[in-house]
Amino acid sequence: MGYVAIKGGAEAIQGAEELFEYLRCARGEAGSPLDSATIQNQLRQLHSRVLSEGGLYHPELASLAIKQSLGDTLEAGFALRAYRSTQPRLSETPLIDTSKMRLIRRISSAFKEIPGGQMLGPSNDYALRLLRLELLDESPEAFRQVAHQWLQDLPQDRLPDSFPKVLDALRNEGLLPKQGEGKAQAFDITREPLVFPVERSAALATMARAETGSLLALAYSNMRGYGDIHPTVAELRVGYLPIELPHPVTGEPVEVGEVLMTECEVVAMYDKPTDDKAVMGSDIKAGTGTTQHIGSQPTFTLGYGACFGHNEVKAISMAILDRALQKGMQEGPSNPSEDPEFVLLHIDGIDSMGFASHYKMPHYVTFQSDMDRLRTTRRKHKETAL
Repeated sequence: MGYVAIKGGAEAIQGAEELFEYLRCARGEAGSPLDSATIQNQLRQLHSRVLSEGGLYHPELASLAIKQSLGDTLEAGFALRAYRSTQPRLSETPLIDTSKMRLIRRISSAFKEIPGGQMLGPSNDYALRLLRLELLDESPEAFRQVAHQWLQDLPQDRLPDSFPKVLDALRNEGLLPKQGEGKAQAFDITREPLVFPVERSAALATMARAETGSLLALAYSNMRGYGDIHPTVAELRVGYLPIELPHPVTGEPVEVGEVLMTECEVVAMYDKPTDDKAVMGSDIKAGTGTTQHIGSQPTFTLGYGACFGHNEVKAISMAILDRALQKGMQEGPSNPSEDPEFVLLHIDGIDSMGFASHYKMPHYVTFQSDMDRLRTTRRKHKETAL
């Protein structure tokens, strides 16, 4: 297919880019540019979405991507992924134990009392959804006073560095599959194409950088009845996960930093007892999962979700879909949310945006062909009618 070149097209494209940049600075002297810290803190949820969907944990570059895209999460994620593709891969981390996460929020819907206690942390789940009109004219002094007052009122009691996993108690009782060792090498979706049937680690990696709204829509379809998972959130964690790499000389693991993550583990209805049932259990350490043979004893089933940033809706939706996909792979999909090919090929926001946006490109030749066929059909129909 060929397109007719338009004279002056380059100048028009440059003008469009300049106008887009003008809109970013349209207030002129009355406005001020957003810095990275402002975006990262005051647009925390937006920033977390871009971190996750961009598939690169780099808070400063995520802020830059949001700034240059005027807050478009898909475009920002696209820019972040494009940057990631230009960088060399220097090393890979070993399996990471998320029980070592330095928590800022930790709740369970399955139990009222959990080891270490519930930690509500930063959340607006318990607030009224009312507009705070006073923020329209918030002064810099009042803005800074909020943080100052909170630090003054902060309790001095030291919290533990980590908390035990809620699911450990169920696993010790035999109500959950035993935790497997996981695979030494997880599937790398950035270097290998998805070929169905896919490994569970490939499905989890795909969902980890999927578009939040797409995950929510498909998980919601399962919640509404186009599926049969009905999960309970065993534990939802938000915190900073230490990252370790082998020391270049000694080979011993050394902590090199930490990443903000959200992790969710859901418990679903138990499996029916069978003589030899192979069940995919959740490998919490790696989030990859293993297959456990549990004979005739029924156990609860698990769904797992984890993503960069503070994004609880995404982690919960991911965990629900993980359990749904496991069910679909074991018994055959009976609903769209249980079909791995349907789910995994339609949740990536960058892919979806690209296909939708390509319709804005010139389609002169194909549409001209459609018009010619329609005119010919109408002419033949008219001749037949006569």
